[in-house]
Amino acid sequence: MFERLDSRFDVLAQVLEAAHLGRALSARIELGAPWALHFADTNRRAGFHVVTAGRCCVLLDGTTDAVELGAGDIVVFPHGAGHVLADQPDTPSIEIHEAVGNLAPGQRMSLPNAGSGAPASVLCGSYSFAPDGTNPLLRGLPQLLHLSAEKLRNTPLEAAMQWLAAEANGAAPGTALIIDRLVDLLFIYALRLWTAQQDASSPQTWFGALQDPVVGPAVHAVHGDPAYAWTVENLAQRAGLSRAAFARRFQQAMGEPPLSYVTRWRMTVAAGLLADGHAIAHVADRVGYENEFAFAKAFKRIRGLAPGQHRQRHAKQRTERTTQAESGFVE
Repeated sequence: MFERLDSRFDVLAQVLEAAHLGRALSARIELGAPWALHFADTNRRAGFHVVTAGRCCVLLDGTTDAVELGAGDIVVFPHGAGHVLADQPDTPSIEIHEAVGNLAPGQRMSLPNAGSGAPASVLCGSYSFAPDGTNPLLRGLPQLLHLSAEKLRNTPLEAAMQWLAAEANGAAPGTALIIDRLVDLLFIYALRLWTAQQDASSPQTWFGALQDPVVGPAVHAVHGDPAYAWTVENLAQRAGLSRAAFARRFQQAMGEPPLSYVTRWRMTVAAGLLADGHAIAHVADRVGYENEFAFAKAFKRIRGLAPGQHRQRHAKQRTERTTQAESGFVE
């Protein structure tokens, strides 16, 4: 799954692949005031809303502070936080699935009990992450990211939103695949733009750490050769800092010590190789472990299950997908 790459490799692409970002759902919902929809807290599924027409507001569960949204705005929920999207903060809400059923690519829906007041149109969507392991993309991100139309004007994010809205309007061949790819772009563009707009006092993010002149090269080195015998000292030498100074800088940017990150990324690489069916001994060697027992112990500590269990689970999933394909049914 992950090969040693040259200096041009894309760390972000590796993490996206490991996170399995995709399996997107999206639909445009037409609304008439009064209306309010509750989106429950989700497990391993993040979400977003793009306001394509009209105005509305959003409130995170357990809060009373509404964020006002206008046409062209996007709001992203990196951790899948529960929230209410409404015409007004005090409008009683109903569950989204009770109102419109399951969102599906290319669908355009209207609420059956919508009012006849001020109209609004919202593109609602979500995307999933891998069910196991820690996703570094989410490091340091708040529950809600709001980017106004003014802030994203003439940016790649604005273009991605327009393309996604166009695809969600129709059901042409390939719509589901195109939406998956556009959601990937939307998410990355949103993170990039949001990170660029934060000041120095804001919480550090993994995405921002890649831009750090000290931490970024170290992360690239680890991703380029996870099996190498990385130490704080040889990573610090690459950065031109002392061990102590480098360790402090890395901890501040990444939220964990350098060698903890090395181990987590090794286990992420290992998980991908095991999922592809490679033998445990081979995987252990590929991620820098001469001792299979030490590898298994580290893998279970980081990923929450033994390497053999992880391998078997994915083998079962491959068999199920093959059976579905042969029967003519593919999810």
